[in-house]
This record gives sequence, C-alpha cells and structure tokens, in this order.
Amino acid sequence: MTHRQILEAISGLLLGMFVAILSSTIVTNALPRIIADLGGTQSAYSWVVTAALLAMTASTPLWGKLADLASKKLLVQIALVIYVAGSVVAGLSQTTGMLIACRVVQGIGVGGLSALAQIILAALISPRERGRYSGYLGATFAVATVGGPVLGGVITDTSWLGWRWCFYVGVPFAVLALVVLQKTLRLPVVRRQVSLDWRGAMLMSASVSLLLIWVTLAGESYAWLSWQTYLMTGGALALGAAFVWVETWVPEPVLPLRLFRNRTVTLASLASLFVGIAMFGATVFLSQYFQLARGESPTTSGLLTIPMIMGIFLASTISGRVITRTGRWKIWLVTGGLLLTTGLTLLGTMRYDTPYWHIALFMAALGTGVGMMMQNLVLCTQNQVDPADLGAASSAVTFFRSLGGAIGVSALGAALGGRVSGYLRDGFTDLGIPPARTAAEAGGGSSIPDLAQLPPPVRTVVESAYGHGLADIFLYAAPAALLAFATVAGIKEVALRTRSGLQQAGPPDGGGAPRQEQPTTKARA
Repeated sequence: MTHRQILEAISGLLLGMFVAILSSTIVTNALPRIIADLGGTQSAYSWVVTAALLAMTASTPLWGKLADLASKKLLVQIALVIYVAGSVVAGLSQTTGMLIACRVVQGIGVGGLSALAQIILAALISPRERGRYSGYLGATFAVATVGGPVLGGVITDTSWLGWRWCFYVGVPFAVLALVVLQKTLRLPVVRRQVSLDWRGAMLMSASVSLLLIWVTLAGESYAWLSWQTYLMTGGALALGAAFVWVETWVPEPVLPLRLFRNRTVTLASLASLFVGIAMFGATVFLSQYFQLARGESPTTSGLLTIPMIMGIFLASTISGRVITRTGRWKIWLVTGGLLLTTGLTLLGTMRYDTPYWHIALFMAALGTGVGMMMQNLVLCTQNQVDPADLGAASSAVTFFRSLGGAIGVSALGAALGGRVSGYLRDGFTDLGIPPARTAAEAGGGSSIPDLAQLPPPVRTVVESAYGHGLADIFLYAAPAALLAFATVAGIKEVALRTRSGLQQAGPPDGGGAPRQEQPTTKARA
C-alpha cells in the first residue's frame, strides 16, 4: 500500500479515535460544574472519570480478542454505535448515579475504539513504518486532548448550551466516522469460529471494580483497617485468582497468559500500568487545580493546559518519525519515563499562587514524557508477537494502561478529599473560624465548592487548600512514573520488523490475494 492508500484506509479510524479521546477530555473542565449542578461529591467527581476508565479497562481485552476472531471493521463500527448511545443518554442525566452508569456505556465503546485503532494499524503497516503512522495517532490524540477541554469549557460557559452538550457534541463526529469507515477501510475477512471468554471478563471486571470501590470509600465511609477493608480486598484477590485460573483452561482466553512469557510484553504491560496511574491519575485533576485553586473559568482552564498538550503532540509526532527513519525506539521510552517523573515531581511543588510560567514548564515536561511513551509501548509489544496475537497483545498493553488510570483516579481522588479536608481545617483555625461552621460552605473536601459564593477570606483558604492538596496528588503519582522509567529501562531493544501483520500472516484460506471487505457488502465474522 502507498502512503496515500494507507492514509485513506485509516482516515475513518483516526476520526473514530478523535471521537474516543474527545469523549474523555471534553468533560474534564466541565466536571466541577456538572458535579455541583447534580449535587455530587468529590467521590462522584472521581467516579465519573473512573467509571469510563474501568469499563474501557474491562472491555479492551474482549475487543482485542474479537479482533483476532472477527471483522475488525465491523467491530469498530459497533464500538462507535455503543459510544453514541452512551453519549446521548449521558446528556439526559439527572443524578450523578445516572451519569456514572452512562459513562460505563461510553467506556465500553471507547475501549473498542482505542484497542482496535492500534490493532488495525498493526495489521496494515509494518513495525518499522508504524512509528510514522503512530505519530498520526498521537497527533489526533493531542488535537482531541487540547480541543476537548477548551470546547467543553466554552460549551459549559455558554448559557444557551450548558454542560449537557458536552456529551451531545461528539455524536456527529461518530456518525461521520461510521460513514468514512464504511467507504475507506478494507481488511481481509476473517473466517474463524468465535469463542469469547465471558467468565474471564466478568471475573476480571468484578475484581477490579471491588478493589476500586474499596479505595474510594476507605477512610471516609469506614476505616482503612476495618472488616469492610478485609472483606473487599479479600474478595478482590479471590476474584483475581479465579480469573487467572479460568484463563489457564478456556480455549480463547480474554487475556492469554502465555503472552507474558515474552519479557517485552510483560515489561511493556507493567510500564503501561504505571504510565496509566501517573498520566490519568494526575492530569485528570488539573482542571480542578485551575478552577478551584486559581479561580479560572472552564474555558480558561482548558487553554491553560495547552503546554502539556503541545508536549504530547510534538513528542508523539517527532518520536514516531524518527523511529521510522532510524528503527531505534528504546531511547524514547527511557527519556519519556524520565521526563514523566520529573514533570510530576515538579508539579508536586506548586501552590495556588505559583507563577503560571512555572506550571507551564512542568506540564510541558509531563506531556512530553507521555507522548514519548504511550504509543511506543504498544509498538515494541506488537513487534515481538505473532500476527495471530496482535489483537490480544495490543489490547493487553492498552488494558494495563486503562487499569492504571482507573486505579490512579480512584485512589488519588480518595486521597485528595482527605488532604483538602486537612488543609481547610488548618486554614480556618488560623483565621479563628470554627471549621465545622464553614465545612459545608467551603466544600469540606467532599463536595465541590462554588468559589464565587464564598467571602474573600474563606475563598483564599479554599484556594490554598486545593492548591496544596492537588500538588500532593502529583507527588503521590510521581513514584508510579519512576517505576515506569525503571521498567522500560529493562526492555531489550529488538530491531523493528519490516513486514505488516497481514504480510506475516499470509493470504487467508491458504492462497490467493487476501479478500477485501467491500464497502457495499455486509462484513462477516
């Protein structure tokens, strides 16, 4: 395939990825307003993000396995339809519980789009050339990431729209992606009997969900050392052990354990877990910092994160092109891990009155590290597995990144509530104000405060508490980034292959040219 043919083939895929990332980022700056309007708490704030990440985490291996068994084009289209359905209903939410449930549906669709984009690229393009096109994915990620918060902020601040349109605005893009995919994406039809590991998927989802519920509620609804803790953690471990046992005997495991005999797959998956904790767990709270610690509007909050987004955009694009030209990829992973750790550590020093140009430099370092690591961890994994396992291996890396994000957002969100409560208590005591009298008014670390309604002295205390508390969250995430750096340093660099997944697999059914999925015929599994 020529460069133009490949771009035509993946144009709908890139549009689908844009929709997936947009759905995750557009609500970022709107969340404080959304949670305040729906009467939610800090835990609800975290769970609106965590629910989507958890659904994406649980569904990603299933999508990856389906990609090894069925029509990839049809799967992408199904994922888009699921996303549209979740988005439309999310815009109608009346409670935080309803919104969280809709985010689960959205997460299932986004999990399919995220996993299948990497898988289809691997099928069409050789690892040596893939860095160039992974750069396009990174650029799409960056545009959606920078455009999402700004667009979400504008929509939220526009009186005749409101935050509900943050969920509706992605629907036209998804419909357009469906049309473009139908016209441009052609892949060989796969003819294999589908056998899905539903037991494994359910056990994995239950184990992770129980663990995250424990992290979210511990320290607030019950003590960290309590019978609830022992029951939940014991149950999560038992479900996890059952998941591993099921994966050893089912014919088509959702997460093939044999893949982890490969050192690169194991280390890349672990690094993705730590990157997810650092990336999602820290960056999702940046909007809270700018709105609650600096008093900015949702629109301005989106604009202020541009240094981080530009770091992701430039790092992913430049690293992809250089990897294609040189074939060297490990140096980018190691440098990215170092920058990610540095950026998070420096962000841990900020306060509510820290000069913005300092924060901009810290965010740029964080974004550059993410851009160097995220796509290239998938690339080095795909380079070392058989074509038949491309889907499972790619989704394994994505799965661990999403899992890390879900754990990070949930755990750091729970920690944030406690840190903010402590700083509020100290600040009110210094002012001679009884903390109990102002806790509900100022948020108390649980509900999201409205700064415009607070008197100046109380507002300063609240801004200072959130500035200091959110800085602590970045410090808590920094060790995860350091572990990611140490993990990628142990990956052995292997020369990138020059044949795509389809070329390595050979023509289907033993001979002849691969049969293409025609846009006018129904894709078959």
